[in-house]
Amino acid sequence: MKFSRQQREWGHKGLIYAGAALAGLICVFPFYYAVLTSLRTGQELFLANYLPSGFHWDNYIGALVDNGIARSLLNSVLVATVTVGLCLLVSITAAFALARISFRGRKYLLFTILCVSMFPQVAVLSGMFELVRFMGLYDSLGALVLSYTTFSLPFTVWVLTTFMKSMPVELEEAAIVDGASTWVIITRIFAPIMGPSLVTTGLLAFIGAWNEFMFALTFVISSGKRTVPVAIGMFQGASQYELPWGSIMAASVVVTLPIIVLVLIFQKRIVSGLTSGAVKG
Repeated sequence: MKFSRQQREWGHKGLIYAGAALAGLICVFPFYYAVLTSLRTGQELFLANYLPSGFHWDNYIGALVDNGIARSLLNSVLVATVTVGLCLLVSITAAFALARISFRGRKYLLFTILCVSMFPQVAVLSGMFELVRFMGLYDSLGALVLSYTTFSLPFTVWVLTTFMKSMPVELEEAAIVDGASTWVIITRIFAPIMGPSLVTTGLLAFIGAWNEFMFALTFVISSGKRTVPVAIGMFQGASQYELPWGSIMAASVVVTLPIIVLVLIFQKRIVSGLTSGAVKG
């Protein structure tokens, strides 16, 4: 049986839509089930129902008020925001030096930065602990900002250096002829053009700082200074044999929403940043 060209095109489109729908379902279903679980209480938590049977907001109240997730959210927002700001400030200046200034050992420095970005957190944990304690930042949010910035910088510097290398040299030369300083060239010329790449790297650094657990667990011990991942990990039930799944899922939903909102707001810039430089001409 032969199919016409139009039928084959419809078949291909159907497969594409079916694959996209399946991928979307796989990605969204865990979050959907977490929302359902967060709205259940008692024995409903252990029933495999995929439709809401009721809306109980006690889990959200318990997570935000009784377990202190609201305070931990503020800590996470502060730490992640300062980390992103420091990373972008240092990265764009370092990227300008590595992409635009010729000096001996530049390639080896870039290779070193790439290698450092591959180190797991466990490999630098002891060294970061000694540095944090030496600087007097132990049990403070500054310890997290320092560790997150240090851990995120190699990746952001490498990515922004790649983007800056693809920018035409004529822009820089025209600015130099007009008497612009290096700082003006970076902030007034390169930064606006690199907006999508800055948003992409900044959002990735934000997500990394937002979800980080090991450094936050090691460097902060006060309950009022904990970030969200550690605060959720410290949830306790009425006894040592009980886990408050409803409160844990409610806190997880609250923590996930800011990331979803940021991605939806900056989705166009993220796509533009990821595809920047892919096509020349």
